[in-house]
Amino acid sequence: MSGKHTNHPLADFKVGIDNVIFSVDTELNRLLVLLVMRHEEPFLGQWSLPGTLVRQGESLETASYRVLSEKIRVKNLYVEQLYSFGGPKRDPREAEDAYNVRYLSVSYFALVRYAEAELIADGVSGIAWYPLDHLPDLAFDHQEILTYGTMRLRNKVKYSPVAFDVLPEMFTLSDLYQLYITILGEDFSDYSNFRTRLLKLGFLKDTGIKTSRGAGRPASLYRFDAEAFEPLKDKPMVFV
Repeated sequence: MSGKHTNHPLADFKVGIDNVIFSVDTELNRLLVLLVMRHEEPFLGQWSLPGTLVRQGESLETASYRVLSEKIRVKNLYVEQLYSFGGPKRDPREAEDAYNVRYLSVSYFALVRYAEAELIADGVSGIAWYPLDHLPDLAFDHQEILTYGTMRLRNKVKYSPVAFDVLPEMFTLSDLYQLYITILGEDFSDYSNFRTRLLKLGFLKDTGIKTSRGAGRPASLYRFDAEAFEPLKDKPMVFV
């Protein structure tokens, strides 16, 4: 190799935020993602993840919460950074920019409780929950971002108690099992193994209350005990 190298100019970036917000419709057992309709070019009239460009003096997290607060009302919204997407030509505006500005997307993701999430229709933008198995064509590279977010969600559900954020305070083990099936797919575990493993971990507390649904015998209602979980939270373990 020769000692010569080419001095490429540094890339000039605009930074966007794209939010992958999941929820679970526990009545119909569907994994959902929040989408918004674009009302400007590029991709006018196409569905996309809720996003925004970061403003001067604004942190990435603040920009993420800002765009979400315009689209959804939900208690205890917690978002975490997912990944950065910055490949050349990922945004058609790059080709039109005389200054060769690139568009970097920093993505965030969250899982929210469906019954408590109130969508904000501002009279302009379409907004809707879409089941992951019936998605429209998405703008930009948002399908790639969503695929990555889905993978993160499935991993997180296996190794953290995030699923309990979506369930009501009291739930049956069958409710919990159905939630895991909805997120992870039908064949992740059989019910008896799932039940045995979770009860052995010791952070599900039997409330002593029974619930009757249909013709079967009454089922026990459990709650997630955050205090009992505290000593376990930094230990690597598999929930399912």
